Amino acid sequence: MLTLTDNAASIVKGLADRVTGTEAGGLRIATQQTDPTNFDVTMTPTPEADDLVVENDGAHVFLETNAATALADKTLDAMIDDGGAVRFSIAEA
Repeated sequence: MLTLTDNAASIVKGLADRVTGTEAGGLRIATQQTDPTNFDVTMTPTPEADDLVVENDGAHVFLETNAATALADKTLDAMIDDGGAVRFSIAEA
């Protein structure tokens, strides 16, 4: 199962609170239909019916079925760059 670094959990939770306005909201990762080796990342108030939900310190990540399989042995990290943009990265667990 995908794991989150403490940094990623903090950033995802903060973004979800601001963007969705709810503590149940989270980051949704789904494979792109045109290129299943790439992912779409969005903030959403709730998971889709078939999403796998990963929780860490109040942060929620919703994984579409194919993304859950592709990221099963990975770690999600995040940082905020000097311009204030959030950058996510995936690494081997």
